[in-house]
This record gives sequence, structure tokens and C-alpha cells, in this order.
Amino acid sequence: MSEALRAALQHKLADLLGGEVRIDRFALLAGGASMEAWAVDAQTPQGPMALLLRRGAGGRIYRDALSLEQEHRVLQAAFAGGVTVPQPRGYLGDLLGRDAYVMERVQGEAVGRRLVQKPEFAAARKALPAQMARELARIHALDPAGLAFLPGAGTPSPLRHGLETLTAQLDALGAPYPALELGLLHLRTHLPFEGAQVVCHGDFRIGNFMVGPAGLASVLDWEFAHLGDPREDLAWPMVRNWRFRVDHLRLGGIAGPEEFLERYHALTGRSFTLRELRPFEMLGAVRWAIGALSQARRHLSGEERSVELAVLGRLAAEYQHEVLALLDEGEGS
Repeated sequence: MSEALRAALQHKLADLLGGEVRIDRFALLAGGASMEAWAVDAQTPQGPMALLLRRGAGGRIYRDALSLEQEHRVLQAAFAGGVTVPQPRGYLGDLLGRDAYVMERVQGEAVGRRLVQKPEFAAARKALPAQMARELARIHALDPAGLAFLPGAGTPSPLRHGLETLTAQLDALGAPYPALELGLLHLRTHLPFEGAQVVCHGDFRIGNFMVGPAGLASVLDWEFAHLGDPREDLAWPMVRNWRFRVDHLRLGGIAGPEEFLERYHALTGRSFTLRELRPFEMLGAVRWAIGALSQARRHLSGEERSVELAVLGRLAAEYQHEVLALLDEGEGS
């Protein structure tokens, strides 16, 4: 399969780049429950290129996830808007039955548990809160006019639209999940549905950044971009799962959230307290649990047997407990 895919990619790249292409390295990278990522070293008419091939893997965590063509368009807009992202190199369309695109391959570390635990990333951890605020300010400043395909665009309340979509995804699982249903009910009465509307990354967290010795080198994984409330992106990296067991450091296991929020305020003029972010942290916990359940269903149904997908089912159980804990602590109130 990999040799056939390599040959098909080589042909697509030749068309895209306008000349003969030779692929010297082609390797599947670990991770990614909904997308494949392949490291590609290619000799091209423009010279040697280190590329990353992003290709569909047959499953969608959320029903409102972008297609790869749409994701590539968002990446183009982010690159043009000064967000620190890999340079998009081109949408390839169908590549052996699945959509794909290529972008610059950025060097660094993206595995969350390594970033929060390894001593060699201590300096990066110190720099990351301010860098994250800077990138989020740039993302939230993107013009949504050319991104009319984003989920939530054209609706009176993108946040309410997103909650309704999430509710429908839970209902489609066809089984009772009382903790999540209670969480959704709580959110319907506690989320501020008339807030600001900005382009949201949708998965802005440790684990979706390429990080080098000096900190953030690239913002990755744009498939959940949507029009929404800026507080969605601010609270998402505080969700417990993205702390990678360093729970006392609320911002992704690397720091407290104060510097991150203060820097975002300085750059955007938008000031939010931790109390204001609490319902959005609840939203993040509910959203992650529903996404994990949907992925686990792929394994349990026999659609795609995978240990990784099965593990997500266990995490979904943990996150139903997390939703109850947040309710008990008064999160979102």
C-alpha cells in the first residue's frame, strides 16, 4: 500500500509543482485517530522540500469537522494572516481514495506528555503561555469573510449552533450517557450565546503545537476550525485531558493560565476572567467525551479495529466522570 501511495503522491506532486519529482523518504508518522500524516522528503523543480502529507484516515471525530480541502483553505488563510503555521503547499484532491494535501514539515516535538514532562523542554514551557496568546490573537483576527464554509457561519449564534450539533452527535450514538446529557443541559442555561464571533482554531492545545527549544514553532491540526466565541479557544487548552497528568498546571500542564490570559488581553483588548471561562471548560470536557465515544464506536462496531480507538472509549468514561466533577465543583455557574 505504501509503495502505491508513494507513486501516486509523486505523480500528484509533479503536476502540482510543474516538473519531475523524486521522493527520497516516505514514512508514516505515529498518532492521529482521524488523519494520516506522512513525512516526505522530495527533490522538486524548486529544490529539496521537506513536506508533510495529511491524508484522511476514514473517520471523523466530530460531525462538523472540515473536509481536507476546507482545512487546507483555512491553513492558507492562517499563513497569509501571519499565524505561525506550516506553509501550505497544495491541495491534492483524491489520493488513492482519500483526500489529501501537502504542507511544509516543521521540525520539533508535538507529543503532549513529552512536552509537559521532559526537562529539555523547560525553557519552551516557560515561553509557551505568551506565545500561545500571541498565536490565538492572530487567529481570532483572521477575516472570516473568505471562510464562509466554516461551521457556524451564517447562523444567528454560532455557539448555539455548535452545541446543537454536539447534542445531535451524542443522540446518534444510540445509547444513554446521563452525565453528558446533564452536562449539555447545564450548558444550555449557562453558556453566553450572544458573545463575540471570531475564527476559532477549535483544537488549540498542547499536543497540537510543534515545539522547539525556544517554544512554539507551529500551530497544527486545523480540522475543527469554525466560527465561534473566542472563549472556546481560550478554555480548550485548560481542559484536564490536555494537561497530560500534570493537573496542577491548568494551562496544558505547562503553567497557570494567568500569563496566557493577560497577554491575550494586551494583544486583543478582550479580557476574560477564569470564572467567565468555566462554562467553556465544561463545554470542552463534554465535547471531548462525545468525540472520544464517537471514535470508540468505530472500533466497537468493527468499522475499524484499533487499540487507539478502544483507548479513547476508556477516556470517554473518565470524561463522563470529569463532567460530573465539574458540575459538583460549580464549573460553569
